[in-house]
Amino acid sequence: MSTIAFIGLGIMGSPMAVHLQNAGHRVIGYNRSPEKTQPLVAAGGTAAGSVAEAVADADVVATMLPDSPDVVDVLAGEDGVLAHARPGTLIIDFSTIRPDVTTELAGQATERGFRLLDAPVSGGEAGAKNAALSIMVGGGAEDFETATPYLEVVGKTIVHVGPAGSGQTVKAANQLIVAGNIGLLAEAILFLEAYGVDTTAAVRVLGGGLAGSAVLDQKAQKMLDRSFEPGFRIELHHKDLGIVTSAAREAGVTIPLGATVAQLMGAARAAGDGSLDHSALFRTLARLSGRDA
Repeated sequence: MSTIAFIGLGIMGSPMAVHLQNAGHRVIGYNRSPEKTQPLVAAGGTAAGSVAEAVADADVVATMLPDSPDVVDVLAGEDGVLAHARPGTLIIDFSTIRPDVTTELAGQATERGFRLLDAPVSGGEAGAKNAALSIMVGGGAEDFETATPYLEVVGKTIVHVGPAGSGQTVKAANQLIVAGNIGLLAEAILFLEAYGVDTTAAVRVLGGGLAGSAVLDQKAQKMLDRSFEPGFRIELHHKDLGIVTSAAREAGVTIPLGATVAQLMGAARAAGDGSLDHSALFRTLARLSGRDA
């Protein structure tokens, strides 16, 4: 069993850290809001008062943070992981950030004797709680092999997709597909409601055909019920779509549908829905049609 420092104990990080603790590892958690360490402590883990304290004796450091600047600060900052962890430590970054930032951080980590994997996840809060996340991993093959036993504790579909930054690139593609599906699902439900169709029956039959998807299975009922408690917040998906559009532009790839849904997600955030589940994109599309959101 290993000593694991887990930094970032939010909606996703907290259940992941608890799973690792329950699997028999010694997990030391750190979060800027100390109260968020409570579930880990209740599971037998330890709360640290700083990043330096959390990583000092760690065999593995895991991070689950909101955005690129947060990861840069926690990993490469003056009081960060690279300054205080032991050389040779395996670092697994579960955050979703810009691929170019990951590549730069991986280079810095290697120069200082560390091993860094980018391992963004998909599956939302439910996937984190059920240890059923899809994990797309970038980095060295040997490091991936070392990390696999830890990844298997928190995920169900775990795939090494290439060198450093590849995990973030695949996650960007994932977020593009999910956002597009959510937008079209919202439009379809509004269309069905406008014609007075039994929407519950309609969703059931649509789910059994080519239109079926994990998005339909998990998000349609939220839209029908107008219930948008966050599993994955609009403000985070808005951030992720910013990564997609920026990376696509740099690669010379045109994403007209992605650009449209990125603008819609931005409008949802600007309208005050940023803290709601990303299925609440339905509200923005409903407002455009002058319908009940």
